[in-house]
Amino acid sequence: MAHTEHDSHHIIPMKTLLRVFGGLVVLTILTVAVAQLDLGVLDLPVALGIAGMKSALVVLFFMALKYDRGVNSMVFTIGTVFVVIFLFFTSLDVASRGDLSNVADETISAQERRAEQLRDEEPADSLLRITPADYANAPPADSGRTAGASGDAAGEGAGGPPPGN
Repeated sequence: MAHTEHDSHHIIPMKTLLRVFGGLVVLTILTVAVAQLDLGVLDLPVALGIAGMKSALVVLFFMALKYDRGVNSMVFTIGTVFVVIFLFFTSLDVASRGDLSNVADETISAQERRAEQLRDEEPADSLLRITPADYANAPPADSGRTAGASGDAAGEGAGGPPPGN
């Protein structure tokens, strides 16, 4: 089989490789800088975009896909498109979790904050009143009993058994 010009390995100039390396370093610094920011819902798309640019540089130049046959580029592009589609639908699924069973007016995190506040609050005195004796205008608990009827005279004080036992 005869070797054609297209079958030979393409030599990439050192200047091009150094430029690609510089681009990768800049994108890595950008990745670290963006990671320090709170972009909210844009955190994941920005991180994936930067990672996609870095992987494209590696594949195109260090793996020489730019100089390879068109069919290899097509296979790589189709594979990349499917990965993006899968990541998109996965992020939709993950983003919608937690909202499916939440029918309250406030979010789950707001409910958790409110529960924490309730646990930290000191209960009011009116909530601690359980028996009638806990109220200020209630008669004392022993007001209906006399000393002779309760058995105090017989030596059975407050710690003794109730009458009739």
